[in-house]
Amino acid sequence: MKSARLIGLAGGRRSYHNDRAMKLPMTRYFVFIAVLAAIGLACPALAQDWPSRPVLVISPFTTGSANDIVARLVFDQVGQQIGQAFVVENRSGGGGVVGVASVVHAEPDGYTLLLSSASMSSAVILHRSLPYDELRDLEPIAMLGAQPSVLVAAPGKGFKTVAELVAAAKARPGELNFASAGIGSASHIAGERFRLAAGLEVQHIPYRGPVEALADLVTGRIDFYFLPIAPALPLIKQGQVIALAVSTPKRAQLLPEVPTIAEAGYPSAQYLFWGGVSAPAGISPTIVAALNRDINTALATPVIQEKLQQLGVEAMPMTPDHFGKFFADDVAAMVQLAKDANIAPMD
Repeated sequence: MKSARLIGLAGGRRSYHNDRAMKLPMTRYFVFIAVLAAIGLACPALAQDWPSRPVLVISPFTTGSANDIVARLVFDQVGQQIGQAFVVENRSGGGGVVGVASVVHAEPDGYTLLLSSASMSSAVILHRSLPYDELRDLEPIAMLGAQPSVLVAAPGKGFKTVAELVAAAKARPGELNFASAGIGSASHIAGERFRLAAGLEVQHIPYRGPVEALADLVTGRIDFYFLPIAPALPLIKQGQVIALAVSTPKRAQLLPEVPTIAEAGYPSAQYLFWGGVSAPAGISPTIVAALNRDINTALATPVIQEKLQQLGVEAMPMTPDHFGKFFADDVAAMVQLAKDANIAPMD
């Protein structure tokens, strides 16, 4: 009977040690399955408990920039709503690449977020390669808002409307110029979109920053410039510059009398310098939904709307899917602009 008990199903002999050897892998297998199941059950629970500690928001900009200020305002409000701190930390460098890369490589647990922006779309054309894929490695969470750019000219130029500027540029091909705060900056992108839309032959003069560009605009060395609305307002009110149009699809609340670039006849010249929130790819959909809801709630509060209006920022609440499509379309438009305007990578 003992020998019969050692006969295998296939008729071959099998020792006690072989029986034990087969049992061990099977035991490990069931333990492995149990662990996977436990992890699977734990993940939704962890997402439901989010946030149980402060959340880090990486701003790839310098402190005090428009998008940085907006992020701090909105996340302060979100923190008050849910009773948890959101800490905005500046990690500038490499045109924003340093900050974005740090978020891409962070754990997708909802405790590291990115202040994304239109500058990320520009980065695609300004660098031959990036250490990440913006569309693949980041999960869109929510749009915060957009800041209009204002097409301005010095009073001495005699341009009262966009039509007059275009007529002057076409009458003297190659003689007029426009300033920017540097290659790939919002003022450069807006200027190129306008130049192409109107079919103008004008010179682009890149400056090291907006201060130098503004100085030459006011003195008449520069013919026109797309300036962010916040620094443009005092100059417009003081009569140092003439506002010809805003780059956004609708008129700016702070300059309701100034037409949009589309109303001036050039809808393809519209440009939004936007800011939003993203997270490392792989973040729980539950956390994405909660963040989107809380951010949109914050954007709808009267106190935030008033503060954004003072900054010249238009709130633009979106669903994650809508924001993701918006971002992808913006990147595609930037790639096409680089081809049409012959904008070459800087490195």
